Amino acid sequence: MRHPLLSARFVLAVSSSLLLTLGTAQAVDLAGKSPAGVRYHGGDEIILQGFHWNVVRESPNQWYNTLRSMAPTIAADGFSAIWMPVPWRDFSSWSDGAKSGGGEGYFWHDFNKNGRYGTDAQLKQAAAALNNAQVKVLYDAVPNHMNRGYPNKEINLPAGQGFWRHDCSDPGNYANDCDDGDRFMAGDSDLNTAHPQVYGMFRDEFANLRNNYGAGGFRFDFVRGYAGERVDSWMSAAHDNAFCVGELWKAPAEYPSWDWRNTASWQQVIKDWSDRAKCPVFDFALKERMQNGSIADWKNGLNGNPDARWREVAVTFVDNHDTGYSPGQNGGQHHWALRDDLVRQAYAYILSSPGTPVVYWSHMYDWGHGDLIRQLIQIRRAAGVRADSAISFHNGYSGLVATVSGTAQTLVIALGSNLDNPGQVSSGRFNQALNQDNGGLRIWSTGSTGDDGNGGGDGGDLVSVNFRCDNGVTQPGDSVYAVGNLAQLGNWSPANAVRLTDVSSYPTWKGSIGLPAQQALEWKCIVRSEANPTQVKSWQPGGNNTATTAAGLTTSGSF
Repeated sequence: MRHPLLSARFVLAVSSSLLLTLGTAQAVDLAGKSPAGVRYHGGDEIILQGFHWNVVRESPNQWYNTLRSMAPTIAADGFSAIWMPVPWRDFSSWSDGAKSGGGEGYFWHDFNKNGRYGTDAQLKQAAAALNNAQVKVLYDAVPNHMNRGYPNKEINLPAGQGFWRHDCSDPGNYANDCDDGDRFMAGDSDLNTAHPQVYGMFRDEFANLRNNYGAGGFRFDFVRGYAGERVDSWMSAAHDNAFCVGELWKAPAEYPSWDWRNTASWQQVIKDWSDRAKCPVFDFALKERMQNGSIADWKNGLNGNPDARWREVAVTFVDNHDTGYSPGQNGGQHHWALRDDLVRQAYAYILSSPGTPVVYWSHMYDWGHGDLIRQLIQIRRAAGVRADSAISFHNGYSGLVATVSGTAQTLVIALGSNLDNPGQVSSGRFNQALNQDNGGLRIWSTGSTGDDGNGGGDGGDLVSVNFRCDNGVTQPGDSVYAVGNLAQLGNWSPANAVRLTDVSSYPTWKGSIGLPAQQALEWKCIVRSEANPTQVKSWQPGGNNTATTAAGLTTSGSF
């Protein structure tokens, strides 16, 4: 939802002990609650936000089809879960002169699934494709408010019976006898989620999404509007072992009782909600420091707290459909967008440190950051960094210096730093896994195969290989994929091929894919339907492309 909020450098070291098995760039999925009972599903999730603000305008009625066709690619890129749009029907429309919107689901009017993202049947197909690809489906849910005045809706709750906030005297922004949270805008569309009928309506719908639409969890919108205990109750009743996350975003001025510049207070407010809901929470303490502080200040996020019980509830992000820009009309909402020059460093931080990271769709698939993000996901998986991994910070260097303990390797990450070598902050034998942005983004890891010359790797980890397909002329609805003899390339199955997403030099298609090091590689380019994974339009002619996999290798094919 839209929220009012004021518009904010790094070296990291990570240690561990159990090498994760990586299949299609994913680890074996963990499950279960944290030791404190938080529904973080094992603490190993890497989430893709599966939409941006303008999807309903840029791809009207077709987005579910896009997600269905992209399911194998999303899985191959390393994501274990996807944050889906609100599935409920929304035909609203609004404009404030500078921005506009409507239809995104945040002013829904009933639980009918035939909306602006596609049809009920298309949603079920997309959810099935994602679940079949081992990508958990997390639906966005908006219990706080709805489009109360929309005609001919399937949910009708009369006034004056306690269903609505305004059925009771409203003292202002805070709770009243018909609403135990803050109001959304004027509050006239706010539901009283404590009312037994309203509570039960949502409980039953969450169970419906689990049973009939493949839900593996939920993202709760505008949780400042209702009690955290209610979220805990809904989850217990509908999907107790699923993943959940709450969005608690309040402007500093809305916390009158404390100094908003005290980062401990930012952490305390969101942690308090998590304690009551037993769900992780978006790390707006980190987001605020990214917006308003230096990279060294990023240590003050919830994910950098010394207590593991605080780190495990942090859901970290760089931008989303509310805070960031979106392709298309008016550039989306961009209420609190991170500066462009910090985006790559920010992803290096959240994908290498504790918390559950969320990657914004447009950063991954629209704006050219996908190759870096794929490499960072591979590094995180190989090191075994989890939501509750230990982290400590070191002074004496430019940027931010930290050590994080995972389950398989030690990473030393230097962002905008004068760190000379990883041995200054951590013991062990390191190889360089990444060196980009003229040395501004460097990662070393124990046990990885890299290009540093600081020691050999064990050959068992994934390395980033660059793929290129020339002359890939396609029709609308088709894309170019790489398919080959390794599991990460589908074992020659076109349905499990990996889509090449960089079309900046069309008709050349490019992309980076994580593959085991020092393996004999055979592969080809194919043109495949995005909607039907088994429908191959054309194969690259001639013999297979061959190479031996190594970090930074570029291998090419041509139609």
